[in-house]
Amino acid sequence: MLRAKLSTVPALALAAGLSLLAGCATEKKDPTAGWSPNRIYSEAKDELNANNFDKAVGLYEKLEGRAAGTPLAQQAQVEKAYAHYKADEPAQAIATLDRFMKLHPASPAYDYALYLKGLVNFNDNLGVLSFLTRQDLSERDQKAAKESFESFKELVTRFPDSKYTPDAASRMTYIVNALAQYEVHVARHYFTRGAYVAAANRAQAAITEYQNVPAAEEALSILARSYDALNLPALAEDARRVLKSNYPNSTYLGENAAIKAPKDPWWKLW
Repeated sequence: MLRAKLSTVPALALAAGLSLLAGCATEKKDPTAGWSPNRIYSEAKDELNANNFDKAVGLYEKLEGRAAGTPLAQQAQVEKAYAHYKADEPAQAIATLDRFMKLHPASPAYDYALYLKGLVNFNDNLGVLSFLTRQDLSERDQKAAKESFESFKELVTRFPDSKYTPDAASRMTYIVNALAQYEVHVARHYFTRGAYVAAANRAQAAITEYQNVPAAEEALSILARSYDALNLPALAEDARRVLKSNYPNSTYLGENAAIKAPKDPWWKLW
């Protein structure tokens, strides 16, 4: 019996050895093991340009490790964020940019990082459904829009001569208009359902919080008609006076002017 047990030892050892060899055989070799940092960067750039974003991210991460502390590593971090952005991975893009800006506040690419963060949150591309529903930024969650505005605002304030500043300023105007239109969108919703106090509050918010925006015209109309419905004639007349003074040819003037969603959206796609 003892002899039989001992005879199994070599067999077990052989099996273990074969298993180890099989494991070694299946291990993947790192194809970038002998590459220079410049070659890794070049390959990552090629993958990025070919829209192979996952491969690009992996290469940029390798480059961050091998070229740590160099300008090339900083560049890799920013371009990795861009790859995440193009791959529709906004959370990863924002996290990468926040880390970059925390670690490299004096980087020459800081203005671009702010611009890219603004773009990630701008997120105005709704895809095919936007064409079908005619939905625009004013009808969507406003948190990202406000964060986008703050990034663009910091860029414009701190880097007025940056090549990204003109576009950032244009997008800031778009966002302000969209946020005002969002208030009007909600005010219109409340008004058509008879919630006149809520409608007046949201219309007033659009007027007081955002200056010189297209949405102010309809906001004044909703405000006046909400006051009419609440039997507040003095306030209604005051709102109409301001509407007539600022928009003498407004289609919202007159007794039969209806409150409804505009036929065509005020916004334009970028």
